[in-house]
Amino acid sequence: MLALDDIDFDDARVYAIPMTTRFRGITVREGMLLRGPAGWGEFCPFPEYDDRVAASWLATAVEQCVVGWPEPVRDHIAVNCTVPAVSPDRAREIAAASDCGTAKIKIADHPDSLTEDLARVESVRDALGPSGAIRVDVNGAWDVDTAITAIRLLDKAAGGLEYVEQPCATIEELAAVRRAVDVRIAADESIRRADDPMRVAVAGAADVAVIKCTPLGGVRRALRIADAAGLPCVVSSALETSVGLGAQVALAAALPRLDFACGLGTTSLLRDDVVAEPIRPVAGYLPVRRRPPEPDPGRLARVEQTDPERVAWWRDRLSRARAELKSTPETEQW
Repeated sequence: MLALDDIDFDDARVYAIPMTTRFRGITVREGMLLRGPAGWGEFCPFPEYDDRVAASWLATAVEQCVVGWPEPVRDHIAVNCTVPAVSPDRAREIAAASDCGTAKIKIADHPDSLTEDLARVESVRDALGPSGAIRVDVNGAWDVDTAITAIRLLDKAAGGLEYVEQPCATIEELAAVRRAVDVRIAADESIRRADDPMRVAVAGAADVAVIKCTPLGGVRRALRIADAAGLPCVVSSALETSVGLGAQVALAAALPRLDFACGLGTTSLLRDDVVAEPIRPVAGYLPVRRRPPEPDPGRLARVEQTDPERVAWWRDRLSRARAELKSTPETEQW
């Protein structure tokens, strides 16, 4: 437990940053920044997650600011732009302005969204041109029959989809969809929400594994999970500030193979950041940093949470996650 002892948890800072577009049901991103001997880490589990899940997010922050990251095997990462569930015109603008060759489009945000989803996909194809890659993220919203029908229509609208991320909720459903369609299937929630992500057998249910180190407990643990999955991997963010996003970049940089663009261009969804130079792609790529980004005092002061009730809520949550992490066997950490 030495790593936990190296952090002054009383000094943790709570931030609240408005978002450019409603995303994942939220309009303000909140979290905490922790400081340790190796730099800064970020603790930002979404409000609905329980203490056991939040403890994994804390483990990632502790690894980042105390333990440090593995050595990278590459110095830049190809990234996709992220298109929320917005109008076709806005989707076209986002894709065109991103300078990325790959776009990830959020779809299925309500039960009758397919017509809107098809129009959004067509607009993004128009923006990217015929050579761009398009992937869609369903967040497990469909049943098997709905997924099969929708994927075929979306694949046609896109002029070919790169893959469909988590079309259904369960591994069994993913496998059924995969047998019925010609588009790659990617598993996300099926991996990170599993009771034991190290033991999830996704090879028969998916062609791609989406790995997010922030909810999986750190870069090293995510590398082990990626190896256990036995599939090509895409690293995706958990909507962190640039401090937390640094861990996701470190994971992408350390993977032995990286065949697809990663979902790490998400700071554009935040109206502000905590660092002077936010992690943002240039010409579709992110540079790899060997140390966590440092918060800028002025920016951190600007986005610091000032509501006493929200600050107390986050501090209490941090305390509970810390207690949960202390009870985790050390062999499962970092």
